[in-house]
Amino acid sequence: MERIAIDMDGVIADVAEQFLRYDERDFGRRKTWEEIAGLEERKAFPHCREYVFSKGFFRTAPVMEHSQEILQQLNASYEVFIVSAATEFPQSLAEKLEWLGEHFPFIPWQQIVFCGIKTIVSADIMIDDHFKNLDHFPGATFLFSQPHNFSMNDGKHKRVYSWPEIASILL
Repeated sequence: MERIAIDMDGVIADVAEQFLRYDERDFGRRKTWEEIAGLEERKAFPHCREYVFSKGFFRTAPVMEHSQEILQQLNASYEVFIVSAATEFPQSLAEKLEWLGEHFPFIPWQQIVFCGIKTIVSADIMIDDHFKNLDHFPGATFLFSQPHNFSMNDGKHKRVYSWPEIASILL
């Protein structure tokens, strides 16, 4: 059975939306997708480091549309692992585990990997929103489109824009 490593933030957890919400709360105006497209998160959201270290940021992130039902289908056909470089934000570990338990109860703890860097991951397929995680991965790679990677395209990774698109490829 093929193994799929699936990133959490920006792939199943909509952290771009979470950044937009926090930024609007702090500055009184919601930025448009056009304003943040192609910008690194730190440039698009000046307080993003404060946000990711604040209690509740990861626990209350919205779920990426269609990710639950499609991930459940993938989990029936593949060996699925949720892989998150969560140790960069140690306070996020419990929040991410609780979030996964609430929104993806069909993913048991044995299929959750919190790590520092993802080069340790052994799988056939990786779905992630950051080139740094995909570039050194030896298997098939899917770049999940997010505002911070809109203007980047190296041709090495298949860009996907939604979970239904992933389903059409992998199911």
